[in-house]
Amino acid sequence: MRLYDAARCPYSARVRLQLAEKGIDHEVVAIDLNARPPWLYELNPSGRVPVLDDGFVLAESPVIMEYLEEVAPDRPLLPASPRDRALSRLAVERFDELLGDDYYAFRRGEANQLGRRLEALPVGLSLFADFAYVPWVMRLRELYGFVLPSHLDAWVDALSARPSVAAERQILRGLRA
Repeated sequence: MRLYDAARCPYSARVRLQLAEKGIDHEVVAIDLNARPPWLYELNPSGRVPVLDDGFVLAESPVIMEYLEEVAPDRPLLPASPRDRALSRLAVERFDELLGDDYYAFRRGEANQLGRRLEALPVGLSLFADFAYVPWVMRLRELYGFVLPSHLDAWVDALSARPSVAAERQILRGLRA
């Protein structure tokens, strides 16, 4: 299994977290997002990462996350009940309206409601949903000095006890240096 990845990309971080949590061996091919190789567009016409090659090519982090959940069911990140799995998937599906649009507006220096969005963020539904959101929340805190609501600070700190999330924090420290 091969992951085409960029350290600074939170979408790639979603997949890195899941691969680590599930203990899935994989090779990483680092992509410079400022100089994307032309062959990347052959793997994903949008030129975005992550891209997973597991004998076939798969792009888009939510799809990759679902795939990894199915190929490594012995370490599930989704809850056992169909209702709770559906709510976790819905949280991932609604990422842009719940956080993404305002996160990127904040990054561009545009008007946003990021603070209000963070207050209402659906955390703790499952590791699957948490891994879909924590890369952005960690970047806000670690890279941009954004003061998180206390419940999110506690949530990030609790997740950081997991080796997969601790490794992601190390990546962010490297980006900050």
